[in-house]
Amino acid sequence: MAKQSETKILSDNRSASHNYHLLDRYEAGLVLTGTEVKAAKTGKIQLKESYAEVSEGEAWLLNAHISEYSHGNLMNHPPVRKRKLLLHRSEIDKLQVETRERGLTVVPTRLYLKGGRIKIEIAVAKGKKFHDKREAIKAKEMQAEAKAALGRRAKQ
Repeated sequence: MAKQSETKILSDNRSASHNYHLLDRYEAGLVLTGTEVKAAKTGKIQLKESYAEVSEGEAWLLNAHISEYSHGNLMNHPPVRKRKLLLHRSEIDKLQVETRERGLTVVPTRLYLKGGRIKIEIAVAKGKKFHDKREAIKAKEMQAEAKAALGRRAKQ
């Protein structure tokens, strides 16, 4: 029986690319409880304010909000808690060097379902200054205008 290779995006952190220059990206597993998995599969997760850190040789996801599962009982999970990221030792060591020595941060960019397992994509990121954000918005608007002009030209 072949495993499914298709991915289904459960949550996307679009503000990460707006607030940070995203550098290296990593795919990590996530240690979740049963009710967290069910709530995440229904899309009740928020990554906007979350980040990852390496402490004591382990990678952790902090401030990710997974809403309580609607059919959960008294043993339902707390919405915001520290969750362990599953990465290779070499990847954890790289993240630790980049965050501690280079002063970068690690932000989650998206959470998705891959082959029946919940995975998270994290990116090493450098914060954007205000003028960088304005330049990115201006470039995006110029690109949209050029695309619209080409569309109008093709219709003529």
